[in-house]
Amino acid sequence: MGNICGKTDSEAFSQPGRVLGTAPPQPQRASVPAHVGGPPRTLGGSSQAQSQSQANNEGNAAADARMRAAEAAQARAEAASARSSGKLGAQLAAQKKQTRNDTLQEISNNERRLREADEAAQARVHN
Repeated sequence: MGNICGKTDSEAFSQPGRVLGTAPPQPQRASVPAHVGGPPRTLGGSSQAQSQSQANNEGNAAADARMRAAEAAQARAEAASARSSGKLGAQLAAQKKQTRNDTLQEISNNERRLREADEAAQARVHN
């Protein structure tokens, strides 16, 4: 019996073989350059100004970069939260603002209304 998902036996011999004890051919690799770039730089900073002040303000540059990254993340978060997608977005925002007690109160009110509707239906059916 054969394998349902496997290859047929004829495909196993479609490529030329190799002699026993030899290694398979190695793929070509790109050579690695001996020297890459220059001194490390902070993203977003100008390289000339940074190289001049690197000796003086190395600690300040890292702190500034962290502060800028935090401000950018804050701006992205505010932009994402300010965006709403119409009616559903407004409903989602209102639902996120609800506290646990508000949610429980809303569920309780819905259950009361359902019970009252059931009682009214029972009263109409009863002769």
